[in-house]
Amino acid sequence: MMATTSPEIETVSPAADKAKLAAAALLVVGGVAAYYLIKQADWIRWSALILLLLAAAATFFLSEPGKQLLAFGRDAWRETQKVVWPSRKEAIQMTGYVFAFVVVMASFLWLTDKTLEWVLYDLVLGWKR
Repeated sequence: MMATTSPEIETVSPAADKAKLAAAALLVVGGVAAYYLIKQADWIRWSALILLLLAAAATFFLSEPGKQLLAFGRDAWRETQKVVWPSRKEAIQMTGYVFAFVVVMASFLWLTDKTLEWVLYDLVLGWKR
């Protein structure tokens, strides 16, 4: 008898996560607004923008979607560590093969185009140039 597995159920984010996301969005809007509304020195405007954007990022990463994004990033980084990258020699060889194929294919398509042009315009329609 086969064991059946139930599909994973994705639940809606709780109210606290929605509040964190709303706060992060408000901090971003506040940062942009502060940048344009502050009429002080440029370093004050930039400082307000950067501080509010950092606060928005921190608030976002404390929410469940932010934690999931960080977990995804960690998993993606772990997967890139598993990749076996080609050596320099192999990369150069494969690049040469690709260029050679492109030249052969371009020549084939040009020859096919010119042949069809000759057949249609010169032989079938008689439009000698």
